[in-house]
Amino acid sequence: MKLKSPAFEDKGAIPNKYACDGEGISPPLQWSGVPDNAVTLTLIVDDPDAPRGTFTHWLVHDLPATATGLPENVPKR
Repeated sequence: MKLKSPAFEDKGAIPNKYACDGEGISPPLQWSGVPDNAVTLTLIVDDPDAPRGTFTHWLVHDLPATATGLPENVPKR
């Protein structure tokens, strides 16, 4: 699978708008290459370079395998 965001460049800095000290909203995401036999998707955003070890920022699960992205500022549930 390939995952990208139109909000920032590959390997670029994530804009502060999407950080906890900014607006703290989720960035828009787009993906492709989902395996044909996938039923649902789970996206995990973790930070392996966090000062105290790997930190999970957020996750979303049970997305339909036919989905191709998420808009900016997905509501928290």
